[in-house]
Amino acid sequence: MDPFTFAPIAALLQFVYSLVSGLAALVTPLAGAAAAALAIIVLTLIVRTLLIPVSISQVKAEWHRRRIAPKLKALQDKYKKKPQVLQEKTMALYKAEKVSPFGGFLPTLLQAPVVSLVYALFLHPTIAGEPNTLLTAQLGPVTLGSSIVNSGWPGVLVFLAIFVVMGVVAWLSRRTALRLALPGTDATAPLARVLSWLPFLSVVFAAFVPLAAALYLATTTAWTLIERALLRRRYWGETGLTGVPVPVAR
Repeated sequence: MDPFTFAPIAALLQFVYSLVSGLAALVTPLAGAAAAALAIIVLTLIVRTLLIPVSISQVKAEWHRRRIAPKLKALQDKYKKKPQVLQEKTMALYKAEKVSPFGGFLPTLLQAPVVSLVYALFLHPTIAGEPNTLLTAQLGPVTLGSSIVNSGWPGVLVFLAIFVVMGVVAWLSRRTALRLALPGTDATAPLARVLSWLPFLSVVFAAFVPLAAALYLATTTAWTLIERALLRRRYWGETGLTGVPVPVAR
């Protein structure tokens, strides 16, 4: 069963379709045939702008996790042979310091429905019983509903350009993650090294979705990299960028 036939989800899909179509019509004088592609980018920017308060809270939570990292390390050293006690003490520390260990996942979770709707938008030939005209919208030689598998030549070059951009963003994100590893953690440990490659998962995912969804992913990952750097400078202070959090009075 297609979940997008469920009335509330179908209504959301129709809303996104109307939004993208309206944005495309608005930017047509500027973008011409690429208007729908530009509309996807504009939609991404709108979503990320609405999520700025969430990103601010995330960066603040990240700073606080860095602040309590020495205390957490002390607990791990003291109770490393008592895992149950360590777990209880760790949760008590988070609670006492009012720090969430899961704060970093919120923006990603909030964006997941949008990515799903954009993905679905370019898979359904009809929306609310009407032909989905966005399927024929193009970016250069390839339609927004195509994936790299069926894009052909020279359409594959459009995907490769997007993958290069996403690869650069993922590489910079990985370097930043390694540089800002929590105090007391070993960034060279095998698990840490494996986890540091997580930003590249977005590039892998983009290879299996329609071009429209790949555009969304490329835009949102680039936004995240720039936004996070600006917010850390704003809320961590200049010295905090080196990896040692220094509070800035605001």
